[in-house]
Amino acid sequence: MKTKLILLTILSLFLFLQISIAQVNDPGQVAKDATTNSANSNMNNAANNGVNKVENSIKGLFKKKNKNTATTPNQASNNASTTTTDATATSAVPDVKTYQNYDFVPGDSIVFFDDFTGDQDGEFPSHWDLEKGQGVLNKVGTTPAFFLTEGNYVRVNPLMKTPHYLSSTFTVEFDYYVKDFGNYGIICFLKWADKDKNEQTSNVDFNSHGSVGTGYFPKDFSADYPGGGNDFAGKWHHAAIIMKNNQMKCYVDQFRVLVMPNVGVRPYAFGFGGIGSMDNPIIFKNVRAANGGSMNMIGQKFTAAKIVTHGINFDVDKSSIKPESMGTLNMIVQVMKDNPDLKFEVDGHTDNSGTAPHNLTLSQQRADAVKAQLITMGIDASRLSSKGLGDTKPISDNNSVEGKANNRRVEFVKM
Repeated sequence: MKTKLILLTILSLFLFLQISIAQVNDPGQVAKDATTNSANSNMNNAANNGVNKVENSIKGLFKKKNKNTATTPNQASNNASTTTTDATATSAVPDVKTYQNYDFVPGDSIVFFDDFTGDQDGEFPSHWDLEKGQGVLNKVGTTPAFFLTEGNYVRVNPLMKTPHYLSSTFTVEFDYYVKDFGNYGIICFLKWADKDKNEQTSNVDFNSHGSVGTGYFPKDFSADYPGGGNDFAGKWHHAAIIMKNNQMKCYVDQFRVLVMPNVGVRPYAFGFGGIGSMDNPIIFKNVRAANGGSMNMIGQKFTAAKIVTHGINFDVDKSSIKPESMGTLNMIVQVMKDNPDLKFEVDGHTDNSGTAPHNLTLSQQRADAVKAQLITMGIDASRLSSKGLGDTKPISDNNSVEGKANNRRVEFVKM
């Protein structure tokens, strides 16, 4: 009797596994049935482990099948989002130490900012214009991003009140995602006028291995990513361009990759694009352009009342400092080393999003975080204090994304 019971149990398990395999074309039903059986069955743990292995195999087959299945444009964008979600979950986020030698300092006044948080998934972002190709707002994990899904070349430009909005000194920053090495990367288009006042466009290419190259300048250059590009795919990367005194510097992550000593053109506007497709979209977020470059005061005697910075950034609604903030922090450290008697009150400021008490608390936490970071970088604690001011002292309006971005700042007030 005991032998028959064992044989019946084995036979039942075998039939169940055969049915599960036969249902590979209906993975949703397989998962549902497996869940029900796991809850109600009296099978032992070994049997349940067998069921789980079958479920995992089926799910793996289904993912592979989706990769080669034709889809509509919206479906393709969603599939791209799913693919990048899987990669993002395993990619390491760079920390502040990685950027310890970073020297990029953004401009003084933000003229354009967009993190796409106010846009609807599946729609074209409201602060952009489509010049050619196709694009849509989608997500990488839970993060909204701009997907350029069609075009050779696809081009999108910020919607601005005037066509000439970049000064002679400006910075452009953005984050871009490399799905795999099949991507062509992303191009930052810089518009300028020739001697006959005809509009021209030059390219700054950030490719899928981290290298940077230029095109359609009087002179063109290229340089490889110093960190090596073998593990570049499947991650977010921070890119930055600074134009000052006819010189252009291009950064990828913590590295200054390319320098053009004499650019030979005077850009007045920018946009993004490249070769985009459903399978390999161009993906970017957190775009910020700023005019001015007077923040670099290293080696100078400090005589001003304060330093207003927009280069120290934090995660949304948090006090954790983003790694790319190290360019500004390194500058502050050097200014304090050059002026050993200098003491600063670190003031945190927010925009008016959220309640006033919340903003006050958040700004204090951010000011404290900056103070703590400076201390770890060698500044004596007696030379620093911190204060959170919330949204009480705006320097711009809070009615636009650019105004809000300007109000989110850290000031170093001389004591």
